[in-house]
Amino acid sequence: MIPIDDNIRSWQKPIINCWLIGINLVVFIWEINLSWSDQLGYLINNWGIIPAQTNMAIANAFLYNSAAWIIVLWRFLAIPISLFLHGSFSQILGNLLFLWVFGKTVESILGHRQYLLLYLTAGVFSGLVQIILSSGSTVPSIGANAAIASILGAYIIKFPQAKIYSVIPLLILYIPMEIPVIFYLFWWFIQQSFYGIGSLNMTNGTGFSNVDYWGQCAALVTGVAFMKIRQKF
Repeated sequence: MIPIDDNIRSWQKPIINCWLIGINLVVFIWEINLSWSDQLGYLINNWGIIPAQTNMAIANAFLYNSAAWIIVLWRFLAIPISLFLHGSFSQILGNLLFLWVFGKTVESILGHRQYLLLYLTAGVFSGLVQIILSSGSTVPSIGANAAIASILGAYIIKFPQAKIYSVIPLLILYIPMEIPVIFYLFWWFIQQSFYGIGSLNMTNGTGFSNVDYWGQCAALVTGVAFMKIRQKF
């Protein structure tokens, strides 16, 4: 199922949403160039979320050397940066498609600043949850998945009865349908398992993870809470 648009009329131009989509595309093109020169693995290792490295850096800073806080700062700086890194064509296409369909409507409700705040806050919070709950993981986690999960949460709270114009590919045919938005909440988490399709070339044994369900659940709750609070004021 491919979401195309929704039946909610947007009153503001999705300026921030377009900028986010553009930045993600530019970064991904850069990643493709790095993959051709076998340098992409270094980028993912340095700027992906790696819970084991982050927790080790914190332990070293407390126990041994105050200068180690520089490494801690670097590992935490990687959390927002990792939101703009993607490891496969399926991941970038799926994320940006969902971002376009649902993000433009949420931005029209929240406004530009609050929309950007939700996107970044949920992404960072998801990374922190991952560092705590997957403390021993050595696999870099990248992608805007968590930020988009928060947008889905905010969307469903505001528009629980919305319909999503979708197409279902069937061999060479594309069947148009209107699907309730609540269905896409479940479909979003299911399709995370397919985001490794079309992975970029990463050397030095580097892989990446895009399926951190605890972190994405935390981001979803963040989006729900954000919209609930927004509706009260």
